[in-house]
Amino acid sequence: MASTGLQVLGLVLALLGWVCGALVCAAPQWRVSAFVGGELVIAQVLWEGLWMNCLSQTTGHIQCKTYDSTLALSTSAQAARGLTVLSLLLSILAVMLGVAGAKCTHCMGDSNQASKARLARIAGVLLIVAGLAYLMPICWTAYATVRDFYDSNVAASLKRELGPALYLGWGASVLLLLGGALLHVGSSAPVGRALPVSGAAAKPSPSMGAAGEVKQQEKSFV
Repeated sequence: MASTGLQVLGLVLALLGWVCGALVCAAPQWRVSAFVGGELVIAQVLWEGLWMNCLSQTTGHIQCKTYDSTLALSTSAQAARGLTVLSLLLSILAVMLGVAGAKCTHCMGDSNQASKARLARIAGVLLIVAGLAYLMPICWTAYATVRDFYDSNVAASLKRELGPALYLGWGASVLLLLGGALLHVGSSAPVGRALPVSGAAAKPSPSMGAAGEVKQQEKSFV
């Protein structure tokens, strides 16, 4: 029997992961300006994201501009866009399948529990795949940022640091992975079921009772 508590918890975590992932995908703070010089006064900070870059000034004024051409972006940026969008779409599909296959819902009827459990397990696998797909661009962007930061051939004005969106992206990936794992485990069939011993062993079967009566009658005739 599927565990309703694990299914509900997995769906809640998956939904939270999707919300965080959507915010990270739209946020421009994947990479921020790195100040490696000796300047104490910073006039402006550059933010870079998947879809736009922003310039934040000390006066509080922020100017954002979307990228002019998708094809002009680097291969890693295009791959990051595709993986994040694919992950969000897979997460939505998995959540809908998980709701339909959850034990506490009546989307497929109460008599078809085996099919509902199978559908919920498929949703759990899709959430795990979505979490891994979301984790890859986050880790690659962090690796490229750290690599360029410590590269002496990169100019100081081009060095970047890890933005807050990357940390939130790691959290979103963990939520998707945990949600998928809990949904899959909560929908898995039990390995074995113990047979009831008390009551069944003490209650004699009808054939044994009839045989006993025949033996008693034979003894009385003797």
